[in-house]
Amino acid sequence: MSERIDLSFKPKEIVKRLLSVLTKRGQDILISRYGLGSKTAKFTLDAIGKKYGITRERVRQIENHSLFIIRKSKVYKDLEPVFAELKKVILDLGGIISEKDLLKHLSKDPNVQNYFYFLLIIGEEFKREKADEEFKHHWHVDRELAEKIKSALRKLYSSLSDDELVAEGDLVSSFLEEVKDLNEKYKNEEVIKRWFSISHKIDKNPLGEWGRASSSNVNAKGMRDYAFLVIRKHGSPIHFKEVAKAITQYFNKKAHVATTHNELIKDPRFVLVGRGLYALSEWGYMSGVVKDVIKKILEKEGPLMKDKIIEKVLKERYVKENTILVNLQNPKYFKKDSSGRYLNA
Repeated sequence: MSERIDLSFKPKEIVKRLLSVLTKRGQDILISRYGLGSKTAKFTLDAIGKKYGITRERVRQIENHSLFIIRKSKVYKDLEPVFAELKKVILDLGGIISEKDLLKHLSKDPNVQNYFYFLLIIGEEFKREKADEEFKHHWHVDRELAEKIKSALRKLYSSLSDDELVAEGDLVSSFLEEVKDLNEKYKNEEVIKRWFSISHKIDKNPLGEWGRASSSNVNAKGMRDYAFLVIRKHGSPIHFKEVAKAITQYFNKKAHVATTHNELIKDPRFVLVGRGLYALSEWGYMSGVVKDVIKKILEKEGPLMKDKIIEKVLKERYVKENTILVNLQNPKYFKKDSSGRYLNA
């Protein structure tokens, strides 16, 4: 949660002073455009144009002219300390920050956020970059710093493979490698996490692991994706009932036990390794029933004694030794050589 920042001024009062230099129509158009009235709604150029019986382009011209008038006014000059204070806030937060994060830090009230947004628009030192494929809407007060951070975020994204998940601490460390020459005051975890949140390309899942935003491991969309993350977090085979319970706990999604089990059966990312116990295929477990596991082991290793087979199967499956022995006795699949070793029939 972001803590509110204490400022020496009240944004509504400052905006009121700035608007006072305009004509009544100029004031009304800016109030409507930026949601500076009693309601937070921001009106479109078309809506304002219809109200005044003018074109949307004429509304845009009046808006731009009104902003110009404010910036050239004595009131604006007198309020330099206010803009300096806002600039310090942005620098303290990392010098470049997503619009959503910045406004949330300034106030939790959407109405008050509109007034801060207007001050940012008016302030000549504040630069707003519109959202694109790579980055969200963001603000900065130092173009060189902003470009360094965005370049480092691009490299960080490129270094991740499609479905890779990285612990937050490890991602922070990787990022610091990319920005070694930055001022030390920015090299703290909170600032870096705020920088991460500027990117459209990287994101973290509800378990706090980071990766490419396009990956189902990050933006999980269904029970199978949720199950994958749960089992991965658990780190060892887990019963499907526990998987369902953990999905509800971590993702706040109601997971029915039977549905969860059915999804696990259908997805090749999961391997049944015991009665109701599932592991991830990527952990190296063999797929198939016990008979299939024995066959694959013998194909790979060649003839083996009974004890060796049991040892190797138990690394792949959570079953009783007797289950393995029963399977070995099936002459349809296995036979013994003259040394008493088992091989595929």
